[in-house]
Amino acid sequence: MQIQVLKSKIHRVTVTEADLNYIGSVTIDEDLMDAANLIENEKVQVLNLNNGERLETYVIKGPRSSGVICMNGPAARKVAVGDILIIISYGLIDFNEAKSFKPWVIFPETSTNKL
Repeated sequence: MQIQVLKSKIHRVTVTEADLNYIGSVTIDEDLMDAANLIENEKVQVLNLNNGERLETYVIKGPRSSGVICMNGPAARKVAVGDILIIISYGLIDFNEAKSFKPWVIFPETSTNKL
């Protein structure tokens, strides 16, 4: 049996930009992507601690070491610059393997979005 488990989590990052006129997605600093083991185009769930919004989108690479967290397209209406987010992804894994699986969880500095 396969179950869905937490694979990656970026805990408490600050929205630096919101771009309504972009096609869609969330732009994430490539350093954060690497540390959380996220890849470009991976599906993520975004949780907004400021207003309770939860949405799904996909990741695009932001400039390395920039600290950028930008909600793009329609999702830009669900955040404000300065909001605090949790960004998570899930993976499918065998039930028995899941018992010992350890997700990638990172805790960037919320004021700079850097590790």
